[in-house]
Amino acid sequence: MNVEFIAEVSSNHSQNLGRCLEFIQIAKKIGCDGVKFQLFKIDELFASEILATSEEHRSRKKWELPVEFIPKLADECHGLGLKFACTPFYQKAVDILAPYVDYFKIASYEILWEGLLKKCAWTGKPIKLATGMANTEEVAKAVNILKKSDAKEITLYHCVSSYPAPAAECNLSVLETYRKMFNCLAGWSDHSVDEKVLSRAAFRWQASSIEFHLDLDGKGEEFARGYNWLPEQIEKVIRDIKADVNLTADYTLSDGDGVKRCKESESIDREWRADPSDGLRPLLKTRDIWKKEHGL
Repeated sequence: MNVEFIAEVSSNHSQNLGRCLEFIQIAKKIGCDGVKFQLFKIDELFASEILATSEEHRSRKKWELPVEFIPKLADECHGLGLKFACTPFYQKAVDILAPYVDYFKIASYEILWEGLLKKCAWTGKPIKLATGMANTEEVAKAVNILKKSDAKEITLYHCVSSYPAPAAECNLSVLETYRKMFNCLAGWSDHSVDEKVLSRAAFRWQASSIEFHLDLDGKGEEFARGYNWLPEQIEKVIRDIKADVNLTADYTLSDGDGVKRCKESESIDREWRADPSDGLRPLLKTRDIWKKEHGL
């Protein structure tokens, strides 16, 4: 089965270059085709009123990937024959990453941010756009912006932005909906940590690409939330899918109805997407509620 597997390091790197490089080496060992990191700055991710009143959000500064790591990570990936990708969460990050990445991944939380969509498209790099929490109309608007901005290759990543995502809400048939509606590649960005979901995405719904969150040892910042794979767990899944071992011919739990809509399990995060006006999280109306609740 010709499916591209991408290991998402997310914030499990601990700002440690050696650990970052180990992620890349392990990804190669377990059969991945690429590795993806994230580039953000907390001050350009969340609105000032959130950071002023929330220690939880301020503490995520320790999750930031040091910018100086980028060339070294790209070299390590390319030296091992892997694709190097990174998600930009602020517009300057696009300029920083453009010389190094093989494609840009745009996160579900940024799908409404026209400025970021356009800037990524203008680089001429392929785009993989995650669509968690979005409805059909929002996806269609984002795709239209990318195409009008001359995006060269678009992959729509269907995902469910709950952590972890219940198999019954995965609605994998959306992949076919995307191919028919938008004439583009369709992939699965996994939060389920369910080997049957991945197999079903590959064999029944012909995902061109599968992205999954990887941790090395259960010690990463995000592992405890339950949506990260360990190397020994995912290695067999990758091997079986690439060897055409289909264990889910009758597994229909995760198929769904093919209509792209926000699922119940991810609805709480929908209002925490980046606002199109300034690219900061959450939406302006959510910030207004936050300010009232915190006496600002």
